[in-house]
Amino acid sequence: MMTRLCLACLALLLAFALPARAAALDEGFRRYLEAEIWPEARARGVPRAVFDEAFRGVSPNTRLPDLILPGGKDTVAEINFQAEFKSGADYLSERAVAGNAATGRRLLAKHRDLLARIERQSGVPSPIILAIWGRESAFGAAKIPMNAFEVLGTKAYLSRRKEMFREELVAALQIVADGHLTVSQMKSSWAGALGQPQFMPSKFLQYAVDFDGDGRRDIWNSVPDTLASIANYLKAAGWRTGRDWGFEAMIPASVSCRGEGPDQAFRIADLVAAGVTRVSGRPFPANEMNSPGHLLFPGGRLGPTFVATPNFYVIKAYNNSDLYALFVGHVADRILGAGPLTGRWQPADRLTRGDVLRLQQQLVVSGHDVGTVDGLAGFRTRRSIGVMEQVLGLPETCWPSKALAERL
Repeated sequence: MMTRLCLACLALLLAFALPARAAALDEGFRRYLEAEIWPEARARGVPRAVFDEAFRGVSPNTRLPDLILPGGKDTVAEINFQAEFKSGADYLSERAVAGNAATGRRLLAKHRDLLARIERQSGVPSPIILAIWGRESAFGAAKIPMNAFEVLGTKAYLSRRKEMFREELVAALQIVADGHLTVSQMKSSWAGALGQPQFMPSKFLQYAVDFDGDGRRDIWNSVPDTLASIANYLKAAGWRTGRDWGFEAMIPASVSCRGEGPDQAFRIADLVAAGVTRVSGRPFPANEMNSPGHLLFPGGRLGPTFVATPNFYVIKAYNNSDLYALFVGHVADRILGAGPLTGRWQPADRLTRGDVLRLQQQLVVSGHDVGTVDGLAGFRTRRSIGVMEQVLGLPETCWPSKALAERL
């Protein structure tokens, strides 16, 4: 009976504490909006009526990822559920790639004239544009249901990247103030991205274009505006016309994965001389041989390997994920008739994002540059792992492992 009484008292305390905590969080959110967001929005020409309507009935959404709640610690989630941080085998599954490529081929035929005009103006190949459209919004079919002001407001107030989301929140208010959409039409992903190309609001203001000539930059409903806006983004990011995005390659053990990264360039002819070959057996295109290339090991030595061109990193400017850029490049190739990847994603230790973050922290202590300590195995982390594996006499994999974590 005493146990039941204690449980009942605990339940009663929680019943009072949780609403009080939510009310305090909401009150702080309102103060933040008035003190921090409204003055900046007003300075950029946002009317008070737009501001009030945007936040009417909006409270912080604490179910969003990567938040730091009041009194909480600045830690990352042990598991990252964002699509781009799945395993390579899952993200580039044959089902996903083949399905996107088949739809892409059909839409290439349907919009051939439109895409040809966009390609002439931007220099970006039509298959790359289509592959991004497919990855971002299933060629416009994906549902994007979240309230953009709830998402961006919450993240500006509570996320680990407050300054970035503060800028995006003000940009979203500008979009409404400029008449592109009403407040009720501002729907986004869980990260605050908008429309069929999934532009963050600041990118919409920078890169969205009116290609159908109706006076609006409509990336929500207009296919011409959507495709031209994707191309404009890549062109502004530095797309090099006439170059491919990259090539799947056989990279021998004599060419170390420690040489990976956009900051380490090799003449493709020199890579060939060192034993790098295309998996197709065909030579690299003649126009690429004297151009710079980059080693790419998205799964370390445990996955397919590539020679990337600078255009691969232009795709990463759209979404800073190796797997994302690889998916886009590979789907674009498949639209043009290429076959599946030859390399296989080999089994690796099952590590959480938290495990990788702790490994990164250990590498930093040892003097290595891992990029951002965020639990994500980017190229700087991968090649730092390769360096440490060499020092410790472990097999060179350039991929996070329990064996390395234990040695560190």
